[in-house]
Amino acid sequence: MEGGQALRAAVGDVFFRASDDQLSISATIAAVVEWWVRAWGQVRAELLVPLLRAAVAMCMVMSVIVLAEKVFLGMVSSVMKLLRRRPGRTYRCDPIARPDEEGAGSEAYPMVLVQIPMYNEKEVYQLSIGAACRLTWPVDRLIVQVLDDSTDAVIKELVKSECERWAGEGVNIKYETRKDRAGYKAGNLKEGMRHAYVRGCEFVAMFDADFQPAPDFLVKTIPFLVHSPSLALVQTRWKFVNANDCLLTRMQEMSMDYHFKVEQEAGSSLCNFFGYNGTAGVWRTEAIVESGGWEDRTTAEDMDLALRAGLLGWEFIYVGSIKVKSELPSTLKAYRSQQHRWSCGPALLFKKMFLQILAAKKVSVWKKMYMIYDFFIARRVVGTFFTLFFFSILIPLIILFPEAQIPVWELIYIPTAITLLNSVGTPRSIHLIILWVLFENVMALHRFKAILIGFFEADRANEWIVTQKLGNLQKLKSIASVTRNGRFKDRFHCLEIVIGMFLLVSACFDYIYRDDYFYLFVLPQSIMYFAIGFQFIGLSVSED
Repeated sequence: MEGGQALRAAVGDVFFRASDDQLSISATIAAVVEWWVRAWGQVRAELLVPLLRAAVAMCMVMSVIVLAEKVFLGMVSSVMKLLRRRPGRTYRCDPIARPDEEGAGSEAYPMVLVQIPMYNEKEVYQLSIGAACRLTWPVDRLIVQVLDDSTDAVIKELVKSECERWAGEGVNIKYETRKDRAGYKAGNLKEGMRHAYVRGCEFVAMFDADFQPAPDFLVKTIPFLVHSPSLALVQTRWKFVNANDCLLTRMQEMSMDYHFKVEQEAGSSLCNFFGYNGTAGVWRTEAIVESGGWEDRTTAEDMDLALRAGLLGWEFIYVGSIKVKSELPSTLKAYRSQQHRWSCGPALLFKKMFLQILAAKKVSVWKKMYMIYDFFIARRVVGTFFTLFFFSILIPLIILFPEAQIPVWELIYIPTAITLLNSVGTPRSIHLIILWVLFENVMALHRFKAILIGFFEADRANEWIVTQKLGNLQKLKSIASVTRNGRFKDRFHCLEIVIGMFLLVSACFDYIYRDDYFYLFVLPQSIMYFAIGFQFIGLSVSED
């Protein structure tokens, strides 16, 4: 009997001790959870929220910088149009001579070299070579130079045969190749300038393989250089033959039209300086030589040459009334490669030439300020970072941390003003402005990544991928339905998809738990991130 009572007592002790242990574990877990909650609340209140408020203040400053730059350039461009200060009124552009004029021989015309660099341009080589060979200029005063860097033997033979065909029709055309692609486009142009026959050419016109100048291109541009010895460059405007192919090309047209109508026009009017567009322009040979020729240290060889020439005191002029037909990238892959090059190159160039700009003695302080602040910092660095950070990172975070508030003027008024200023270049596409804003916000991620790669000279800093051209789309059958081949990373863009998911979660959280309307901003943006991440934008072309 006593033994049974002892057994029950022992079992009871074990039971109560086990219960005490369970209570102790539960209490410990509760204490740990409570500690983490208190720690998170403290970190949130003392670190994260102040950081977000600082980020909001930083974005306020950047938004004002971006808006001020847009307003300033827009005002300059508008004033020039209102005053009708066309390039022909600022610089003489009287015809050199008229071919039908009695006694006007070809000697009155300067020697002109037309350079066409190309690389495996099967779809468009005939268009560019044909357009160059049809230019109105005395045959004995014109040399067409085709610089073929093609690695495909079949394409090289096609290009060579085309050059021989035009040579048979009396055109002075030179077909040039080299052993390798060292320096890419810059190296190709530099090698082309070394030929003996180039030394007698006073001016050099350049066209990429997809550009088709009108026959009177030289007749309209060369007089500016002949009558104004201080001019180094005449840049003309691009006209896009495939702008209506798809939504991607329509949105590119909006960006490029603003660039030419406002940015290039303002730079030309303010201080006779702007970035050379790499094609559809005419250079004075003397300016190229004096500036040190073509450099391949960045992927922005055109901007590099323009910057060095500008620092030597040479002047540039933009003539928007002269338009050259060209092609926009129709596939997202081609467009992303182009934008990487256009963002990475200038960032690396700015790093390499910043001190040289400051030390330049042949340009005014005003021109130096324009080059450093407007041309590089405000337009390329601040504008890109603000677009990415504000719309794709800060607004979604504000949803999760409502203690930090964005003023209405920064959230709505300034972005609206910037958007309207950007839309002036292409009035016919005003109905696409919202889609364009969403698209540009996503592309800011790709561009800013390229800026960082260029500035820190990472592995892809000097990556050069020639922009794919499609030529005459009427020859392609059911192009939108062709399956896309390639590696996984070429078919999907993971970073865009991840940010799209982040924005989607933020939008859902805002709609369910918050009383504001941030989801109206964030949800459409997440959809555009997915559209680009899964490559639903642009044409789909087989890479076979």
